[in-house]
Amino acid sequence: MVALTAFAVAASGATAAQAAPSASELKKKIKTAEEKLEDVTESYNAMRIDLKDTKAEAKKLKESLKPTEVALASATAKVQTIASTSYIQGRVGAVNVLLGGGKDDMLEKMAYLEQISQANQADINAFTQTTQTYAEKQTALKATETKQAAQVKELADRKEKIEGDLEDLYDMRETVYGSPTEGGSGGYTGTIPTIAGSAGTAVTFAFNQIGKPYGFGDAGPDSYDCSGLTSAAWAKAGKSLPHNAAAQYSATARISKADLKPGDLVFYRSNAHVAIYVGGGMIIDAPSAGRDVLHRTINIMTPNGYGRVK
Repeated sequence: MVALTAFAVAASGATAAQAAPSASELKKKIKTAEEKLEDVTESYNAMRIDLKDTKAEAKKLKESLKPTEVALASATAKVQTIASTSYIQGRVGAVNVLLGGGKDDMLEKMAYLEQISQANQADINAFTQTTQTYAEKQTALKATETKQAAQVKELADRKEKIEGDLEDLYDMRETVYGSPTEGGSGGYTGTIPTIAGSAGTAVTFAFNQIGKPYGFGDAGPDSYDCSGLTSAAWAKAGKSLPHNAAAQYSATARISKADLKPGDLVFYRSNAHVAIYVGGGMIIDAPSAGRDVLHRTINIMTPNGYGRVK
């Protein structure tokens, strides 16, 4: 555990001789650190969604290249044939067509040569367009793969930072509470309300997760962060929600507090935290690192919005 004196120096810039922060001061620092860490965690979750989208885009581009490659091979073969024929025949081929037969056939022969010219031009145009399309798709794929590599690195960097911040938070919690995590709260032993439909499935799932630990970036089955819990609850009910609080706000329909029903989502801190409403003025949420999934009042802080899963 980081020494308390060392923590005081890092936090205030004072000398080691100064007194360590009081328990109340550390509790304030813990709350601030928890909220900051949750913000970083949710940004991490948002980037994971972006990376997933980028991977899907790369896959789509790779699949689109296959038929384009086939078309390009066909167009190339036709142009090569045109080039070979032109090389072999040169101007003699056209002259032979024109001079063969009688004068009465001249218009017909001219029309024939025009058709050949037009057919060749169509093949040449197809080759040009297909080559351009293939090049554009290759460029797009390369850009997408470069973006994906950058996102993977950024995710790794953010994960490393979160893990370092977690250690600092756990040190503070151990100083104040004697343990880095609360733990030991156990599962829910009360009566789970009977609620009809998919909302009832989501709410029942949430009740059954009470007492499980917070885990950044986790969506179960053993640990959760806030948006991981709500997305897992609604996944159990057959509805897909993105694993990010702000994205869940965008994915749900806006309702008022007066319209709240069990299963609806409650958003806090400018969509940096989300919980599931379970009725009776209560929510279930994964609060923050070091704490378990809780059943508690909706008034943990002032909500900034409410959402109904579509």
